[in-house]
Amino acid sequence: QVQLTESGGGLVQAGGSLRLSCAASGRIFRRGAKGWFRQAPGKEREFVAAISRSGDSTDYAESVKGRFTISRDNSKNTVYLQMNSLKPEDTAVYYCATTNSPYGSRWPGGYDSWGQGTQVTVSS
Repeated sequence: QVQLTESGGGLVQAGGSLRLSCAASGRIFRRGAKGWFRQAPGKEREFVAAISRSGDSTDYAESVKGRFTISRDNSKNTVYLQMNSLKPEDTAVYYCATTNSPYGSRWPGGYDSWGQGTQVTVSS
């Protein structure tokens, strides 16, 4: 099973930027699509972004489109989430996930492995 480790979270003021990283173990990382999800206190886990196995197809939640960018570097077994123009409503624990499917899903159940999460807090 793939092990995923997120990093890059923290406290930032509204309008600021953060880049999250998700490092994975093993060559199995290259097999499938990757996704980022987030979960705020008292809310369900929600889809943020996904990137295909090849990296040539991406998908974003409407709430982050134009502000967030997902990318991957298979040579480093890492997937990134660049977050710009952050808003207080972006505050949540952010999780990366992987699947063997070539394309990502907006459904959490479509992923096989998850990281432990990294906290992102945006102050107003």
